[in-house]
Amino acid sequence: MDTSANCKMKYSILLFFSILSISNITANNILVENVTLVNQNTAEDHVWIKFDLSWENSWRTSNGPQNWDAAWVFAKYRVNSGAWKHVRMHYVDGIADGHSGPVGVTINTASDEVGCFIHRSTEGSGDNDWDNIHLRWDYGDNGVGDNDIIDIQVFAYEMVYVNEGAFSLGGGNGTEVGKFYKSGFIIFGFPVPSYNVTSSGAITVGSNFGNLNYSTSTSGSRPGDQLGPIPAAFPNGFDAFYSMKYELTQGQWVDMFNTLNGTQKTTLDITGPNGKGQDEVLNRNAISWPDGTASATTSLPNIPLNYVNNNSRLAFFDWGGLRPITELEYEKACRGPVPVVADGFAWGNANIHGSPYTYTNLGTSAVNVSNMGELTGNAAYSTTNGTPTGPKRVGIFASSAINPSREETGASYYGIMELTGNLYEVVVSVGHPRGRLFDGQHGDGILNSNGDSNDPNWPNPNEGFGYRGGSYINGADFIRVSDRYDAASVLIGANNRLGARGGRTTQN
Repeated sequence: MDTSANCKMKYSILLFFSILSISNITANNILVENVTLVNQNTAEDHVWIKFDLSWENSWRTSNGPQNWDAAWVFAKYRVNSGAWKHVRMHYVDGIADGHSGPVGVTINTASDEVGCFIHRSTEGSGDNDWDNIHLRWDYGDNGVGDNDIIDIQVFAYEMVYVNEGAFSLGGGNGTEVGKFYKSGFIIFGFPVPSYNVTSSGAITVGSNFGNLNYSTSTSGSRPGDQLGPIPAAFPNGFDAFYSMKYELTQGQWVDMFNTLNGTQKTTLDITGPNGKGQDEVLNRNAISWPDGTASATTSLPNIPLNYVNNNSRLAFFDWGGLRPITELEYEKACRGPVPVVADGFAWGNANIHGSPYTYTNLGTSAVNVSNMGELTGNAAYSTTNGTPTGPKRVGIFASSAINPSREETGASYYGIMELTGNLYEVVVSVGHPRGRLFDGQHGDGILNSNGDSNDPNWPNPNEGFGYRGGSYINGADFIRVSDRYDAASVLIGANNRLGARGGRTTQN
């Protein structure tokens, strides 16, 4: 790997764009540009990955949620056009030695060296446009030689920081099925509105006074086995974590898929028997990978990916250094530290638009809703979904809102989008023993030879998961924050209502 200006280049740069959302008034468009390797140090076997990073409508605030958005950035490399492998980011004794960026930029490297979070250093809002970010890569640790020919790709996903702190679980005196509550308290015939999570310690489950509890008696529902405890290692939402700002998009999936080998692609082919079984668009899934082609494509890169089975979902998280989020983290991400609202949605109240949406500029990144609900909550569910049926592009309500309020944009307390409706949030369930064993371990950027996740501490694809937040097909009763009708359900195959959203704990 020789990067000096006076000799023939010994590495090649594959300029890679990771478009996670769309470019319009209020939806974010994250771009990685001008990727190169500079300042090679052959004595210590390291080099800097240099690139420009930008996205729209970023923030850091000391008021309200007191949080920020960030880019989760990681890189893949290949030697001599071989297999793509994961870059280990430089991290020594908790110090990101050698990483640098412009004034106002913070770079926090994960201790497992899988990637880093890049975000604002100080309070502010608006577009980020940061040139000349440098991340140190100790390529010798990856077994790369000084004179190897290298291709490099840099990926960036928009994330939102969810603060450490107490919060409440449940739906109060609402009608949500299987909702959490605190045992032993009765007020006018109803359970006390909520169970308070006040630490990251273990949570006792059951009917004894003060325990976390939930009903399992509603016909047809699957809220779980009502057993416990929920161990202290289980991410219960008290500790700080990051969540993807949007659901996994088709563009993100294609970016990942196209770095895999042939066997891995066959395993994770979302157009084949494990997915929708065709290369044509179905329920807005436009992923195409015709037999014998090297790369997959999509004509709808900004639409959330549906037909995601658990194998594919876990593979994406593992490949990108993320992890599944839990159903307790889901409720924290929706409502933050504020009290529960009976029958409430992710935007903090029980108001919701009730007429079909009409869409403009369909099939483009500028698609919007022309008849948004004003002064009420907006979400894609059975009543509003309209034509065409299927999930709607990430951030569509934020860009279409008449007033930029949390309610009209459909945003959660922390600014996470589409946690109500669009596609189901597939989460780790507390209602199954395999789910309760989850300890929050992150993906390492590596899949096994078949294309499956290699993390043994995650729930297996057939048990330990559940569904929260509803989808574009469901009625309003299923998309409420506290509804747990399917909180311990598992669909073994793919489904047109199921998407994916990963997270990451901040401590590691």
